[in-house]
Amino acid sequence: MSPHPESELLAVYDADGRVTGTAERGVVYRDGLWHASAGVLVRSVDGTRVYVHRRTDSKLVFAGMHDCLAGGVVDAGEDPADTAVRELREELGITVTPGTRLPLRATASWDGVWAGRHLRCHLFGFEYRHDGPIHHQPSEIADGWWWTEAELRAALSDPTWPFVPDTRAVLDDLLTGDEGFRD
Repeated sequence: MSPHPESELLAVYDADGRVTGTAERGVVYRDGLWHASAGVLVRSVDGTRVYVHRRTDSKLVFAGMHDCLAGGVVDAGEDPADTAVRELREELGITVTPGTRLPLRATASWDGVWAGRHLRCHLFGFEYRHDGPIHHQPSEIADGWWWTEAELRAALSDPTWPFVPDTRAVLDDLLTGDEGFRD
C-alpha cells in the first residue's frame, strides 16, 4: 500500500458491475461510489483449514476487524483476477506462478455503511490452496492463524465478532463451492 492510499486511483463501477471510470480512493470512500474488490480464500492444500487474519488498526476501512480473504480494491485499469494475485502476494507473501489466473469462485455486491458513510462494492471471490509459508504485510495484517471451517462458522455466528461485513456477502459461496487452485 502506498504512503497515501487515499490518493490511489481505483476503478469505479456502476450498480450493475460495469466499469465506468476512475476516481481516487478517498473520493470513492467519501462519496460512496461503486467500486470492486477481489479477495482470495486461502485453504490448506488438503482443504481442511482456512486462513483467518485480523486487519491492522490503521486500515482505511474495517480497521482491526477479522477477515478470511486476502484482498483489496481493484485499481484503475486492473482486472479483478490480477488484483487477487497481487493482494495475495502483498498481504500474505504468497506468490502465484506468473501467468496463473485463479478461478473466480463467487461474486456478490455489498451496499452498506462504514463510519457513517455508504460503502458500495462489487466483490470477486477466489480460492487458493497453500500450506505455507505465510508472511504478513505488517501495515495491513496484525495477526493470522489457521481455523477449520467449523471454527470459522462458529465465530461468524456471533454477531458481536468484528468481522469484515463485505466478506460475509461472498463467503457462503466460497466456503461451499468447488475446489480452488493449488500451488
